[in-house]
Amino acid sequence: MLFHADGRVWYGRRAGAAPPHNWQFPQGGVDDGEDLFDAARRELREETGVRSVSLLGRTEEWVAYDFPPEAAPNRKGWKGQKQIWFALRFGGDEREIDLEGHGVAEFDAWRWGRLAEAPELVVPFKRSAYEHVVRAFSQFS
Repeated sequence: MLFHADGRVWYGRRAGAAPPHNWQFPQGGVDDGEDLFDAARRELREETGVRSVSLLGRTEEWVAYDFPPEAAPNRKGWKGQKQIWFALRFGGDEREIDLEGHGVAEFDAWRWGRLAEAPELVVPFKRSAYEHVVRAFSQFS
């Protein structure tokens, strides 16, 4: 989760996803042997272009959700995901943000918004995970 200096958070609109639940935080996978924090920074850079960050905190526990049956064909046989979340403070200039800098764009638009609105913006099957991280990181907004 990327925090602006004023406490707002970064939202990306998923490319090709229909509204209204098509906004989310950057996320991604961990390569074999990769440190979790290194993976978080790499995924953030790949999806947003952002490099100028400092660590605010992380979840201690894994946050999990299941994919609904209608999403299963797109999920390579996975039942769901479990994630460690990192809260990062953006320290750069917004010109650093480049959604197309790493090949196919995951997001087609971005904006800063309030942390509390996150659970209503994301696809419903991720809502409980987003509620969890909103509680975990509310001190940074």
